[in-house]
Amino acid sequence: MQSTDVAIIGGGVVGLATAYQLVQRYPGRSVIVLEKEAAVAQHQTGHNSGVLHSGIYYKPGSLKAVNCREGKKAMEQFCAQHGIDYDICGKVIVAVAAEETPRLERIFERGQQNGVACEMIDASRLRELEPYAAGVQAIWVPEAGIVNYGQVCRKLAELIQQSGGRVETGAAVTAMGNDADGVVLTTLKGEFKAKQVVNCAGLHCDRVTKLGGQQPAAKIVPFRGEYYKLKPEVYHLCRNLIYPVPDPSFPFLGVHFTRMIEGGVECGPNAVLAFAREGYRKTDVNLRDLGEALTYPGFLKLAARYWRTGAGEMWRSISKAAFVRALQRLVPEIRAEHLTPGPAGVRAQAVAPDGQMVDDFLILDGERIINVNNAPSPAATSSLNVGRLIVEKLAARWE
Repeated sequence: MQSTDVAIIGGGVVGLATAYQLVQRYPGRSVIVLEKEAAVAQHQTGHNSGVLHSGIYYKPGSLKAVNCREGKKAMEQFCAQHGIDYDICGKVIVAVAAEETPRLERIFERGQQNGVACEMIDASRLRELEPYAAGVQAIWVPEAGIVNYGQVCRKLAELIQQSGGRVETGAAVTAMGNDADGVVLTTLKGEFKAKQVVNCAGLHCDRVTKLGGQQPAAKIVPFRGEYYKLKPEVYHLCRNLIYPVPDPSFPFLGVHFTRMIEGGVECGPNAVLAFAREGYRKTDVNLRDLGEALTYPGFLKLAARYWRTGAGEMWRSISKAAFVRALQRLVPEIRAEHLTPGPAGVRAQAVAPDGQMVDDFLILDGERIINVNNAPSPAATSSLNVGRLIVEKLAARWE
């Protein structure tokens, strides 16, 4: 059995950022990242839209708001230091009708409270920034940007190992148990004993929490986000990032246009129940995952509350024409022939037993295990700061 001071379960951006912050602050401590896949960043991180979020949407003082602001600065510094491409290109949040302007104004107020550089602009200024975007008013957020989080993760893994840490792939954790001086983790690569464990298992974080003997406060319900890509001949329809005014009652930002750091423009996503926690295709079905979701009282309450919104999301999944109409609200010149199918992602949405979507970071402290039970967007932007906060929790146990 191999021993370590800290074992981190999950090789996505939050797990790797935590390990990186740990080896930076405590170079004498041993740390290992246990990732079940053959490479890092294979799930939420690797299917991320690549946006460096500004923090404009989030409730002032929330973990989302604070971590996004600090994390974005840290991510930009990290990318600049290690030669990772990123672009502070700016984004517009567009009200396409007068009835959306009160919500737009509330977002602008939040942005100001959170210290975000943002400006309320009229339709003529919007056309200067995004000539093909339709809108009566918009918020210009010049500090929003784009990056490739998969590339960030590969660099984090490299630096962790250069500093004496380990990143073990193909090491799915199948069981956990306590003994007198640590936690024993059974994996597909053997057993490891850790004095402290950090659960950053993303789509499976609630199950890992149970393996560790704790009860998660919410269950993960997977939502698939489906995208189209613009064909090269119409890249000019979107210069950078074009977002709608989000529905405040639904924690998804709505279909939008995102220029990618590696080139091209993605359009989407919708948000539909995935029939598997790793269900990136419509045909992917895992009976255990689906059964858990459909029998969970929290999901049933959520579905009853948002059935109309959910039906619209499912219809956009089935009907390309419906998806195109949603995109045309922002960019009227978009046509179905301009779009090709793009990649999909699956969001690990924590849903409480009362049917409420958990809309902030949720971290459950145990005596030997720290469980990250919800890391919603902007988790990737925030990851280096979230990692720092987790290391501070560990430090309090050591110092």
